[in-house]
Amino acid sequence: MDDPRHALSRRVMLMTGCAALGSSLLDAPAEAAPVAPEFVGIDGWLNSRALSMRGLRGRVVLVNFFARACVNCIATIPYIRGWHARYSGRGFTVVGVHTPELPAERSRQALEAAVQRFGLTYPVAIDNDSATWNAWGNRYWPAEYIVDQQGRIVYSHFGEGAYSQTEAVIQRLTAT
Repeated sequence: MDDPRHALSRRVMLMTGCAALGSSLLDAPAEAAPVAPEFVGIDGWLNSRALSMRGLRGRVVLVNFFARACVNCIATIPYIRGWHARYSGRGFTVVGVHTPELPAERSRQALEAAVQRFGLTYPVAIDNDSATWNAWGNRYWPAEYIVDQQGRIVYSHFGEGAYSQTEAVIQRLTAT
C-alpha cells in the first residue's frame, strides 16, 4: 500500500507530469492545484514569529525545504535570498523549512549559526521531526514549492537549477 505521507508530492508530480528531480508548473486551472498543507510539528522559528499557510493567504509564498549541511541546498541559497530581496515588497514571502538530513543537523544553535552565515533574513521553521516534510509529502533536498495567493501549490522544483523558470513564476504571480 502507498505511504499516505507522499500523496501530495505524487499528486503535484502527476498533475504536472514532472520528473522526480525537475520542475513543474501546474498547467491546470489554479482551483485544481493542491492546497498547501500547514506547517506542523515545528520546533521553533528563526527570524519570525510562528507562521501558518492560512495566515499567509493573499501572498505568494516560496516554501524551501533544506538541510543546513546539504551541498545542493547551499548552492540554491543565493537565488532564494535574491528573490526574497527583490520581491518581498510585492507580496512575496520566502519560508525556509529546515528538515535535517542527518542527526547532527538537529542542533538549533548550529542552525542559527548557519542562518547567520548564509545571510538568511526570511523566516526559517525548524522541522526536526520531519512533521512538515511529511505533511507536504516532500522527498528531496532542496525542494521549492510556490504557493499562490489562494494557498494552492502552483509550482515545484526539486534539486538545483531552473532558477530563471522559478523566478518567472514568482514574477508572474507578483505582477500588479
